[in-house]
Amino acid sequence: MADCCSPGADARAHEEPRLTLPLRGVGGKSQASTVVDLSARAGSSGTTQEAGIERGDVSIPAGTFGMGDPFDEGYEGDGESPVHEVRVSGFRISATTVTNQQFAEFVDATGHRTESEIYGTSAVFHLAVKAEKNQILNRVNNVPWWLNVRGADWAHPAGPLSHWTDIPDHPVTHVSYNDALAYCAWAGRRLPTEAEWEYAARGGLSGQRYPWGNHLHNDQPGAAAHNCNIWQGEFPSRNTVDDGYLTTAPAMSFRPNGYGLYQTSGNVWEWCSDWFLPKYYKTCLTQGTVEDPQGPTIGRGRVMRGGSYLCHDTYCNRYRLAARSSNSPESASGNLGFRTVAL
Repeated sequence: MADCCSPGADARAHEEPRLTLPLRGVGGKSQASTVVDLSARAGSSGTTQEAGIERGDVSIPAGTFGMGDPFDEGYEGDGESPVHEVRVSGFRISATTVTNQQFAEFVDATGHRTESEIYGTSAVFHLAVKAEKNQILNRVNNVPWWLNVRGADWAHPAGPLSHWTDIPDHPVTHVSYNDALAYCAWAGRRLPTEAEWEYAARGGLSGQRYPWGNHLHNDQPGAAAHNCNIWQGEFPSRNTVDDGYLTTAPAMSFRPNGYGLYQTSGNVWEWCSDWFLPKYYKTCLTQGTVEDPQGPTIGRGRVMRGGSYLCHDTYCNRYRLAARSSNSPESASGNLGFRTVAL
């Protein structure tokens, strides 16, 4: 499972811990007393794609940027500092995360079974579950807002009583790093490196907190009230849904960044190709400009970027552009997806 919304030994009191082990084959009696179906979602938008062809790629020009946290507000254990200069070659990246429709075309063409399907369970946020009582196996240790649900997978993102065809233009979720690699191999694509991801996510803005600037909300008259899909209200019991979404939003929701990328803050976490090593910036990337870094050769998991619909600055401030997290390559959950880069 994913991120700041899952358990970890070095969690601070004010932040959500991350899960460092996959939720697989967890048994036990359900602690849920009723079937929960509270997944309020607003209208949808977006486009579908032909099999194997990513529509909506955007060209990212070569350039140099300051990678990392310029505000010294990241979590120490994530290794967001120091800011270091990185030179990135030009590349093409999908404007959105891979959608349910796109992933369905891949599955139809290849017969691929995701790791969540093979294991038979995956993690669903407790207010979004659509399942019978006996399909809810247990709450996750230390993070009871995550439920381990039998039959939850990419095609049934809220549980067996849900189906991807209800939200075809939303990001695919419950996909592991390994599943993302399988999709890339079929599509003739690859995952972005962490440096490529942050460079593209910044949209040409230098040293900013978010893809649109330094402030979460727009103060200008006539501007949209919300720039991204994150949590509002009291976590984890009440989401006011002010931005229109309890869980995922359509992949093309909200205003894109300066390069034309959608939702590089919030909505779903996105897999990157790099191994995650918190000391990497500090020990490996401090001498001059680094050219197209590929990440460390070892790590405790694979990098995830962007935050998700469960993030909020009062407990999980990882929807900032510099924020980093990780998970094991076989892990999956209801708030973790990916976008791809052209070869």
